[in-house]
Amino acid sequence: MSEQEVYLVAGLGNPGPDYAATRHNAGFMVIDALAEAWKIPITKTKFNVLHGRGTGGGKPVVLAKPQSYMNRSGPPLRALADYFRIQRQAMVVVHDDIDLAYQRLKIKEKGGDGGHKGIRSIMDAFGSEEFVRLRIGVGRAAGDRDVVGHVLGSFDPEEKAILAELIRTACEAIETILTKGTTHAMNRYNQNLR
Repeated sequence: MSEQEVYLVAGLGNPGPDYAATRHNAGFMVIDALAEAWKIPITKTKFNVLHGRGTGGGKPVVLAKPQSYMNRSGPPLRALADYFRIQRQAMVVVHDDIDLAYQRLKIKEKGGDGGHKGIRSIMDAFGSEEFVRLRIGVGRAAGDRDVVGHVLGSFDPEEKAILAELIRTACEAIETILTKGTTHAMNRYNQNLR
């Protein structure tokens, strides 16, 4: 990514208060935290994406939260990226991942969707798997709880106690991607199993 390139940092989630505190909205939580840290108001809506434009880590960025529901995130993000002339290689997508233990982060430069329908929608819309993802571990359901009930459920009390730290670390990882590159960020954060 070049120095002058605009970055698109998009968090995946579902709109509305019913979903706000759920595991599936971890991506939205990170975008909200970045918006506060970087003082970028996320108040504009275009192509059904709530977004704001500013500077993060010394780089020009667009922070985005698609409002089309998780499984249809791709087309709105593609329209926004096209509007701002952002290449897919300058896009970082933040999303929950049940295949990672809670509090673990993993950065990927490309690859499959791992069963995540939001990522699949983005891959389909962009016609490519070549975009950076920051996966936020939310773990798997305990006992007989189904996957949908787990990701659309609220964090447990033990998880809530360390949620702020997890979000803060995710924000640091994104800033590292922007300032030092994806490889440096992967070497630093993919090893952090806690």
